Amino acid sequence: MNGPRKGINYWSFREGTSADEAVRLAAQAGYEGLEFCLAEEGAVSLTSTGRELTRIRDLARDAGIGLPSLASWLVWENNLVSDDARTRGRAMEIIRRQIDVANALGAQTVLVVPGYVGVDFVSPSEVVAYDAAYGRALESIASLADHAADAGVQIGVDNVWNKFLLSPLEMRSFLDEIGHPHVGAYFDIGNALLTGYPEQWIRILGNRIRAVHVKDYRRSPGGFDSFVDLLSGDVDFPAVNRALSEIGYDGYISAEMMPPYRFHSDQLIYNTSAAMDRIFGWSSATRTQERLT
Repeated sequence: MNGPRKGINYWSFREGTSADEAVRLAAQAGYEGLEFCLAEEGAVSLTSTGRELTRIRDLARDAGIGLPSLASWLVWENNLVSDDARTRGRAMEIIRRQIDVANALGAQTVLVVPGYVGVDFVSPSEVVAYDAAYGRALESIASLADHAADAGVQIGVDNVWNKFLLSPLEMRSFLDEIGHPHVGAYFDIGNALLTGYPEQWIRILGNRIRAVHVKDYRRSPGGFDSFVDLLSGDVDFPAVNRALSEIGYDGYISAEMMPPYRFHSDQLIYNTSAAMDRIFGWSSATRTQERLT
C-alpha cells in the first residue's frame, strides 16, 4: 500500500482495555496498526513472557492489524538524564526491555523520551541542568543504538514537553551527532504546536522521521488540558499533510488521544478514525479492504 498508514495508540482506549479488545476495536474502526505501550504490568509489560507477546502478535496479524511501534510511560518516572545515576540506569534497563519487547511483537520503532530538563505533569520530578541533560541523553541513546540495530528496531526520539530539544534545528543536530541509522525522530504533530509549527519540524527533520503521532491542540488557554479531538484545535492539518508528502513519508501515523472519553469511550476511536481519513485523504473502506487482503 502506498502512502502513510493509519494507526492508533493504546492510551487512546479506556483504561483497563485488554489487548484482545484493543485489537478488535482498532480493526473494527478501520485502523491498520495499533501501538501498544510498555507498562509495569499488564498485557505488554516489563514481565511479559515470550509466549504472551507471541500470542498478541499473532492475534493482531489474524485481525489484519500491524504492530508498528511501542511506546512507554515508564521513562517519565525514570528520567534518562537524571542527576541520580541509579535512575539513569533504570531508564536504560527499561528502554532495552522496550526494544526487546518491540522485537518480539514485530514492531519496527520504539518511542523514546530522551529524558527531561523539567516536567510539569509528573510528580515528583526533578530539574536537571540543560547542558548536563544534553550530554547524558547523547551518550545514553548512542549506547542503545547497537542494541536496537541487533534487534532490528528503530529508536524514535520523541519531541515532548520535557523542556529539552525545543526546536527542530536542535533535534536535527542531536540526531546527527548520534549519527546512527537506527536512531531517528518519533515526531508528534500536536506536541510541536506549543512552541512552533509542526509543518516546519517535518521539513527540517525530513527523512530522520521514523514514525509520527497525531493529535490536536488549542493554543488558548494552553496546557495539558488543551489537547482536543482532531480538527478541533489549531493544528494546520493541510500544511502538515503537504509537508509529509514533500518529504515522502510513508510510515505509520498513529493517533495518540488522551484522555479517553469519560463515557462511551469507544466512540473516541471511531471519531478519530473518521477525522484521520478526512485529514489525510484516506478512504476508510478501501484501506480496510486492503488491510484484510
